[in-house]
Amino acid sequence: MQMTAEPASYSLFRHRPVFLLWLARVATSIAYQMQVVAVGWQIYVMTSSPMQLGLVGLMQFIPQFALVLIAGHVVDQHDRKRVMLSAQTVEACAVAILAAATALGLASSALILAAVFALGAARSFEATTLQTIPPAIVPPAVLPRVIAQLSSATQTATIVGPAVGGALLILGTSYVYAICALLFLGSTILVWCIPMERPTAKRTPLSFDTLFAGVNFVRRNPVVLGAMSLDMFAVIFAGATALLPIFARDIFAVGSWGLGLMRAAPAVGALTCSFIIARWPLTRHVGIVMYAAVATFGLATILFGLSTSFIFSMVMLTVIGASDMLSVVIRQPVIQLETPDAMRGRVSAVNSLFIGTSNQIGEFRAGVTADLFGTIPSVLIGGIGTLLVVLVWVKAFPALFRMNSFEQRYR
Repeated sequence: MQMTAEPASYSLFRHRPVFLLWLARVATSIAYQMQVVAVGWQIYVMTSSPMQLGLVGLMQFIPQFALVLIAGHVVDQHDRKRVMLSAQTVEACAVAILAAATALGLASSALILAAVFALGAARSFEATTLQTIPPAIVPPAVLPRVIAQLSSATQTATIVGPAVGGALLILGTSYVYAICALLFLGSTILVWCIPMERPTAKRTPLSFDTLFAGVNFVRRNPVVLGAMSLDMFAVIFAGATALLPIFARDIFAVGSWGLGLMRAAPAVGALTCSFIIARWPLTRHVGIVMYAAVATFGLATILFGLSTSFIFSMVMLTVIGASDMLSVVIRQPVIQLETPDAMRGRVSAVNSLFIGTSNQIGEFRAGVTADLFGTIPSVLIGGIGTLLVVLVWVKAFPALFRMNSFEQRYR
């Protein structure tokens, strides 16, 4: 694998729109990660049910699945900045309600799941919009580098968020939710300050054809379809993060602080990987590297499931995060550079449908199989399933596997 440094003219701290977007993503990602830790811990303490942990993922998946194509149409037809601000406002309100209900002793599993449902609906619009912003503020030549830099925001937050969230759980779950609400509101201010120039989109009424235009685009492009579906099925099978509260309380007996560390470990690996790739972007054999990264993701999941050591499990979670990030920084530029701006909202919506909702389906899959077969077998089933997906996708999408470089494909 060869890497070469790219020009620094669009480095994170030299380009104001990129830096503002980075800060906004840090804020909203920290808030999201903190509420994930709080929700998982609170509902498991209340119910002691792996199935309830799986339902948390399902309640996020249902609205995202139902609304994601509509979100893509809205993002292509309306001001993208306003769409994102509206979505983050809904997220702030949802966690604020959880904070108030918890502080007053009114929280229940039904209320928590309802708030998670609202968060999932808002994130379907937020995630779709986020994917369309980088191509609007930087030229195509530096997009892979900028995506790696912006991905570091999410990973930084995934390190800080769970650790802070786990620590604040000692004070009380309501404190975690209240801080999440403030972070979501802070992100809206940062996004509002980002200048974005975009030609006025031609308004077209919502119809079957416009709603599924992104689906048809992806279906006709085997490279984009292969990249999206490879990650989707890998995450569905290897989505064991929903079970981390069980590992923290019942297997390793490390409590809420250990849960925060376990939640943060994948982000440590991902952040390290994103910094390396931002400095030395991939230039050769990017298809093979992406397949290898997903296979490593599955293998590390198996080793995590077999581990009896908390330290070794933390190492495997770090490897999981690094391999996932390596896949992301290849997949995202492929999708964005293959898609014209007028279609980016709808194609990004399809990507969110493939990738974003796969996290929730994976959590639900993990919860159900853990309830049926046990926690460790659930993790092993997921890791083995991921390796099988890689083998099938090599045969099903050979053009993606043989893709050599971004420069060769897009120049």
